[in-house]
Parts: sequence; C-alpha cells; structure tokens
Amino acid sequence: MRKNGRGNEEIRELKIYPDFLKFPEASVFLELGDTKIICSASIDDKPPPFLKGTGKGWITAEYSMLPRATEKRNIRESVQGRLSGRTQEIQRMIGRSLRSVVDLSLLQERTIIIDCDVIQADGGTRTASVTAASITLAILFHRMKNEGLLIESPMRALLAGVSAGIVEDKLLLDLDFSEDSRAEIDLNLVKTDKGEIAELQVTGEGRTFRKEELLSLISLAETGIEKILEEERKVLEKLQIKV
Repeated sequence: MRKNGRGNEEIRELKIYPDFLKFPEASVFLELGDTKIICSASIDDKPPPFLKGTGKGWITAEYSMLPRATEKRNIRESVQGRLSGRTQEIQRMIGRSLRSVVDLSLLQERTIIIDCDVIQADGGTRTASVTAASITLAILFHRMKNEGLLIESPMRALLAGVSAGIVEDKLLLDLDFSEDSRAEIDLNLVKTDKGEIAELQVTGEGRTFRKEELLSLISLAETGIEKILEEERKVLEKLQIKV
C-alpha cells in the first residue's frame, strides 16, 4: 500500500476552495494531498505588443514556489536574479494549456495573468497548477461576462492534469514526491473535459520504455483526470458556472 493506504490507481484527496484571496478578480486554493497551491487571475487591459491592433487577447502564467514549500529551503529566484529552467518550463506549460481551450479573439485586446504559487510541494505541482488555473479562469470569465466586459465566455473546455509513473515496476497514479523521486518513467498529462489532450510530457528517468508502457500510463492518468474533472464541476456548479 502507498502512503495513507492509497491504491496504485487512486489520486490523493483533492480539495478546492474558490475565492481564497480577497483582491484578485478570481482565485482558487487547491490541495492535492500535501501539495498546496494558490492560483489567482488578474486582468491587464492591454495585450502584449505582438498582438496590438489584432483584436485578440492573451493568457500568460507565472509559477513560483515558496522557499519552504519543500523539506529543505530553496533560495528565492528573485534573489538569484533569474528564473530556473524548470520554472520557465512549467510557466510555459500552464500558459499553453490554458490558451488551448480559450478563444483569444473573444478576450479582445486584454492580457489575463495567471499566478500559481506553490506553498507546499509534495509532487505533481505542475499538473495541479493547471487544474487550479482552469477553475480560476472559468470563474474569472463568468464574472467578466456578468460585468459586461465579455459578450460570452471565451473558455471552450475545462482542463485537468495529473501525473503517473512507473515506480519499482508498478504503475502508479498521481505520484507524491517520494514516488516521483524514484520513478523509472514519469508522465504528466493534461486533458480537456471533451477528452482531448492539451499537454503530454513523458520521460524515461531511469530507463527507456516501451510503447505499451506509455499507453498504459496514459490510460491510468486518464482515470485520474476524470475524477479531478468531477470535482471541478462540483465546485463550478455551486457557483452556478457552466463551461
């Protein structure tokens, strides 16, 4: 058995709290086991320079981790004066995933900034950030429409992400840090509630892998994503938001 008696095909306990922060236009606090993330959305009433005059908007994401989000303290990247390669990669992944389900022309010439801040990390922070960002964006667009800032919500689907991996020759869903650090094969999957893939990352950490193993991991991750999407829908239904 895994930590807390979890089966190999079970995700960790998921809790989602909307409107966690007072000042952002929308925010979500998400707990996935011991991984805890605060996500917020902000509106900038101008597009990036490369979209000026096109009538289209943009969505960008920033990701960061508190120094004591992990067992040992990490130096703040602002103190180092640069973002790590890992942080840049995750920011791009979140932004790409969100843009894939949004009609940017309906945003008009605005930029939506999504901030994902990890306050406690125990594996799966990038996929959990995508999940939190998806809910935050749905809440934001609903409010913008109600306030007359949008004619209709530009969000065409919900997103959810989860990790899976092979650890000691066992297929495991939703890896915590102790499992992720020992994974032979590590996979991150982001899908829409329409069943389409937005992002797929897979790495042979300890060895190469066969196509059959990849397909098994994808199938396992998909079962986790369905459970996460169910929780997302419950949260949005309480807020009377439909995507």
